Amino acid sequence: MSTPDPEIGKSVLAAGLKTNYLEAGSGPPLILVHGSGAGVTAYANWRLTIPVLAKKFRVIAPDLAGFGYTERKPGAVYNLDLWLEHLVGFMDALDIQQAGFVGNSFGGGLTLALAARHPERLSRFVLMGSAGLEFELTPGLDAAWGYEPSLEGMRQLVHLFAYNKAIITDDLVRSRYEASIRPGFQETFSSMFPVPRQAGIKMLATPEDAIRALPHEVLVIHGRDDQIIPLASSVRLHSLLQHSDLHVFGECGHWTQIERKDRFASMVSDFFSR
Repeated sequence: MSTPDPEIGKSVLAAGLKTNYLEAGSGPPLILVHGSGAGVTAYANWRLTIPVLAKKFRVIAPDLAGFGYTERKPGAVYNLDLWLEHLVGFMDALDIQQAGFVGNSFGGGLTLALAARHPERLSRFVLMGSAGLEFELTPGLDAAWGYEPSLEGMRQLVHLFAYNKAIITDDLVRSRYEASIRPGFQETFSSMFPVPRQAGIKMLATPEDAIRALPHEVLVIHGRDDQIIPLASSVRLHSLLQHSDLHVFGECGHWTQIERKDRFASMVSDFFSR
């Protein structure tokens, strides 16, 4: 017998797309929004976080449009409007009027934009290594969005994501590489953030005046040694978000939820419990 793929969970039709998502626990809903790495899925991003948060919350983690095992429509143009339409449609399909959100990197940019456009759909939210402001393209983000599938290319990429190189095993590199070459994954990924990639940062940015006006409580989390999204961006977000706290992990890169998994999950759980 074949072992069930843990990346494939439940399915619902959201904004016209058959959407794959993971769900665990019960209680107030929390929606976890993954990043934009090559071959990414909700499971790859959140597998260590979901079991902890599911002790107190109904945790829901979708594969966003163009990612993972969610349906890909031919000719789709992936941009902020499409991703937000999909997120709102996903909430509507599950009959969730309001939820807490946790956004990772690209997913943080979507969370921030969703809060600006549909503030009533979020109770409060967490931004982790988040996009959402304009900043100068980093070599790390350029490499991540410009990834071309190869085992060595994936090895170099995961070294950029993690501060603690000890977690980068041959098995990790191979599994992430194999995920990036699944049918359809690279084809859609390579179309999302073409050169000049600075335009992708701008596309995901929410105007600063709109950020200043947000009424939500926000927890901003960042790894001090992040090579993908600069720490300065989260410091700026914290200064703009009137009801925010900022936590910076030292000796931590872009994979906060992996490199600081226990403390990260505990902080997030405490934030949504208070």
